[in-house]
Amino acid sequence: MNVIGFKEAKCKNCYKCVRTCEVKAIQVKNEQAQIMNDMCILCGHCLEACPQNAKTFISDLEKVKDYIACGHKTIISIAPSYAGIMKYKKAGQIVTALKKLGFYQVRETAEGAVYVTREYERLIKEGKRRNIITTSCPSANELIEIYYPSLVADMAPVVSPMIAHGKMLRKLFGEEVKIVFLGPCIAKKREAEGDERTRGYIDAVINFEEMENWLQKEGIHITELDESEFDNSNPEVNRLYPITSGVISSVIAMNQGVEAKQYRKFYVHGIKNCMELFESMERGEVEGCFIEANICNGGCIKGPAVNRKDLSRFKVKLDMEERIPKQAPEERKFTELSREELGKEFHDRAPNDPIPTEEEIKKILRKIGKVKKEQELNCGACGYSSCREKAIAVYQGKAELTMCIPYMHEKAQSMANVVLDTTPNIIMIVDADMKIVEFSGAATRYFHITRAEALTKYLYELIDHTDFEDVMLTHENIYGKKVDYPDRNLSTLQNIVYIEGQNNVLGIFQDVTQDEEKKQQAYRVKVETIEMAQKVIDKQMLVAQQIAGLLGETTAETKVTLTKLRDTILNDGEE
Repeated sequence: MNVIGFKEAKCKNCYKCVRTCEVKAIQVKNEQAQIMNDMCILCGHCLEACPQNAKTFISDLEKVKDYIACGHKTIISIAPSYAGIMKYKKAGQIVTALKKLGFYQVRETAEGAVYVTREYERLIKEGKRRNIITTSCPSANELIEIYYPSLVADMAPVVSPMIAHGKMLRKLFGEEVKIVFLGPCIAKKREAEGDERTRGYIDAVINFEEMENWLQKEGIHITELDESEFDNSNPEVNRLYPITSGVISSVIAMNQGVEAKQYRKFYVHGIKNCMELFESMERGEVEGCFIEANICNGGCIKGPAVNRKDLSRFKVKLDMEERIPKQAPEERKFTELSREELGKEFHDRAPNDPIPTEEEIKKILRKIGKVKKEQELNCGACGYSSCREKAIAVYQGKAELTMCIPYMHEKAQSMANVVLDTTPNIIMIVDADMKIVEFSGAATRYFHITRAEALTKYLYELIDHTDFEDVMLTHENIYGKKVDYPDRNLSTLQNIVYIEGQNNVLGIFQDVTQDEEKKQQAYRVKVETIEMAQKVIDKQMLVAQQIAGLLGETTAETKVTLTKLRDTILNDGEE
């Protein structure tokens, strides 16, 4: 099941979640980070690390509100970490606040911890196991089952306090009630709703931040309320479960310390510390120990669903240890649960990932320009500790070649240099002071200076910088402007644009000198043609005029002659 939601549009390909994830349960596919549910231990670190809030906790809050709105008897099991997380003057004010929201009963999950402590005590007394690792932290359980399966035999075959409490409440109130867990842990949601071994005892899981928002929305202020009693019997020392050494304190208080000689007791918290310990245990370096394991630094009071940066786990630990007496509860007041009801079997759930050969690893490394050993930077920018580890992840389909930031940077620089060196256009970039910050290969040829020399100069030392300055001041780009440089025998077509992200101005000059010469040559041909045509026209007009003159003279002479001939003929007839 999905516990952490993912928003693709917000993932910026920064790999911060991959770097944060100690078990590398995040797959990058199509440049988007995706959580691999079968490998995720739900430590919640990626939720805290993601700068774009692309990963979010999938909430059960609306489901809980529906339970109450529909009239279901809804019991809330509140994790003992409330004592260090929620703001109140007296604990009974929390009970009043939650009942004002409509909860039928408000009970402490520490009530379930009483049963779990009893089972730990029994395992210690039996003394049959090489080591006993507590199994109250679902993330620690996931870490062992998936990544250190050889230690499954050392895990206490016992449910967590939340599940024990759920089973107890089902026994008391039947299947018709709805049971909601309130705590600081997101892994509890999978344990309650997604694990076949423990599903069905807790109907919904919400966290303290969600509860605070709900109370605020309803206008309920805890510190202003009267007190009410919790509906459970006093779990006493078991309220210490959420702080480091809390489980050990509970075990010691409940068994008089007789079995202390059989198992040495210590606690480990924080995922890195847990992993270091488990690796040591796999090497056989730790034996005869009762180990309280918790993935969160400082215990549950600093769980991933706690959004209070000002919360000091050290102060909370001191306050809780001072306030909560280390004495065993009166077990006769608690409903009986059998060993079978409290049992949970753990299994080897290690993924069967394909392992590449050495040649396959080298082939992948070669694709990102890492041909020699010294080219493997092992910078960790991609999220993996070494280039080889990342190459293995690529082979397994968990990572992409493009995640290598140094390689992509080098490739981008290389491509940029190719463009600047090969483009026939003059490219110049200047800063706000008109100092040249980039100079293309074509520019070096036209201005007869090297790139290194150009980068020491200001634009006005080479050409008129007025247009560049105008663009810098107004941010209004200039496109297709024709500018001539007669002293350089150069004609250009210029595009000058403002680069907003860098506060620079980019100029791209296209050399149109030859085009201009061709235009001038074509113009001269036209002029010469026109002049020749005009001469022909003038000559033709002259010839026409001359012809017309000659035709006029001959026509007159002909007329005279014919007139005389006519008159002569007429006169002859009269005589």
